Amino acid sequence: MNAFSISASSYTHSSFPNSHSSSSSSSSSSYPQQQHALPQNRKIQILCNHGPILRKLTLFNLNSRTRSNFICAANREAEEAFKKTVELDKLIDMLREANPRELQKLVVENILAFNPGFWIRLAARSDTCKSEDDKKDYEELATTVMSVVDLVVHKTKERIESATDVLKGILKPVLNDEGEISWPPRDPQALKLMEMEINQRGQVGQLDEGFLAEVSAQLRQAKEDGDKPGLEAMLQKVLQLYASNSLSKRSYAMKGEEVLKDEQFLETIIQAPEREWNGILINGLTIGAGDVSPEELYAVLKKRMERTLIRTEGGSYQQRILTEYLKGIETRAHEIVQVLQSQRKPQ
Repeated sequence: MNAFSISASSYTHSSFPNSHSSSSSSSSSSYPQQQHALPQNRKIQILCNHGPILRKLTLFNLNSRTRSNFICAANREAEEAFKKTVELDKLIDMLREANPRELQKLVVENILAFNPGFWIRLAARSDTCKSEDDKKDYEELATTVMSVVDLVVHKTKERIESATDVLKGILKPVLNDEGEISWPPRDPQALKLMEMEINQRGQVGQLDEGFLAEVSAQLRQAKEDGDKPGLEAMLQKVLQLYASNSLSKRSYAMKGEEVLKDEQFLETIIQAPEREWNGILINGLTIGAGDVSPEELYAVLKKRMERTLIRTEGGSYQQRILTEYLKGIETRAHEIVQVLQSQRKPQ
């Protein structure tokens, strides 16, 4: 397909010419001036005769104000259109001056800009070229950019399909004989198998941003639907297993030969299933039956949060999921501490 199959067509607006008509006016001298005042009923009659004219004048004033508003709105639209044209021209100039590697980067960074408006503007600039060489350059640029855009879209689609396949593989242990997902799983070993699947796929680099984006998108849709609590819980479990697996890869419990009890306690919670957190907190905190104070746990949670923020890309799904997992532990710890403190108060 020719990249310039859509050509830009220009058109002009023609305004109505102002018509000037001259009319002969009768001399005022032909009508003698009346020195006496008009009778009252005559004045009323004149006002009645001129009533339609007065109404027309009033409507003319109102229409003038409305027309002014329309003109202002049209001016704003013209200004916005001009700004968009300037932005498109700037992008086109950058693409023309870029080498192949730079051009590909520009296309990826500005992928949303390649809409019909871009191609129409590019075609318009080609139409105004004075030399055939310049016209040829624009046609080659259009073909190159179109090829890169198609490639980017194709790769994005492949990543989405790959992420969906990875998620299906992780959920395979919870599929029943009919191929449907039942949640909570009937087989108590299903969660263990899901965890093993996540560990294996994480080792080969399949749990990337594309995978996390796919799970997050499906979880968001399940929450919006509101009628699939099982699906929502299952996808949340996938993200919990991912976070637990990722945060467990690095340990801070040893300082030389010394074991840091607060760090070790936090890592025990991180590695445990969410349903076991309550028991671990009750048995591990000093307010319960353990030897780690709530303040010590909050302090190491803060440290781990800071380390996670440093080691992950800002704004990424990975960063958001890992920090939310740590915040979940912190929230649960606060809840347990409040419950234990209320039980210690004298009745």
